[in-house]
Amino acid sequence: MTAQLNDMPANVWDVFPDGAARSRTMPVPLPPGRTVRGDGGDADRPTLWLSDGPAPAGLWSRLHAAHPQSGLWPLLLDGYDGAPTRPWDDGEFWPERSSSPTTHDPERLLAGWWADQTTPYDGDDELSNERRAAVTAPYGRDWPGLASPGEPWTAPDRHADHWAEQLSLAQPAMRLGLVPAERGSDALAVLGWLGAVNHTNDPGRLSAVLRSWEDRFGVRVIGIGFAELYLSVAAPPEETTEALRVAAEHFAFCPDNVWQGQRPCTLAAYAERIVDAPTWAFWWD
Repeated sequence: MTAQLNDMPANVWDVFPDGAARSRTMPVPLPPGRTVRGDGGDADRPTLWLSDGPAPAGLWSRLHAAHPQSGLWPLLLDGYDGAPTRPWDDGEFWPERSSSPTTHDPERLLAGWWADQTTPYDGDDELSNERRAAVTAPYGRDWPGLASPGEPWTAPDRHADHWAEQLSLAQPAMRLGLVPAERGSDALAVLGWLGAVNHTNDPGRLSAVLRSWEDRFGVRVIGIGFAELYLSVAAPPEETTEALRVAAEHFAFCPDNVWQGQRPCTLAAYAERIVDAPTWAFWWD
């Protein structure tokens, strides 16, 4: 049975601009929840519908299938360690800070971030320039360009359904969020997610790169935390040479994945770990 506009709990349709929800329907019943405004409640409208409790089993995939009708992208949401209401209940996100992903070229963004991390630094830094060059070998300071598209193992949406369920099982306290985004990559920009604020204060830039990964690697955004991002990947690199190019993109997008990740903290070691990886996870300090 399809739930119409007035049937949904907690004014879920309020997350859309005025009038934009009139053609939307939701064929999936929602658990109890409410809408949340970002930026301390000063935003023009809420941009997130948030469930009161953990996401019920299997609900993410049903909402994912309903996305073309509802226009609401589902997210599994993790809270801050020791303060589970942050950032979601507290509205610690900032929609007004986001630019449109369409205004950015993803390769230019990644090349710029790569330069930021590899340019010699003369200040008081715990990492020597020799160490920086060793971490990013064999490329050093030279941006290698975008990696070639992968070959999907399976349909990206079906792959996302499976791994969203696995994420929900692994972290059963994760709640459900719904964001009015036409594609999953745009959810961070629409929401105004601040998890990577120490890397970029514009979530629209992250979404621009995620759009490119959707197209090249069958990526789908399945969850976010206070400073974490969880992606399903239907077309990961299948051999080390290509994985190294993908690792360079990951390093530019989220340097902490390499600088503070699993040892040894080098691009080459990181590349080995993402060969055939069905999911990617990112964390910003």
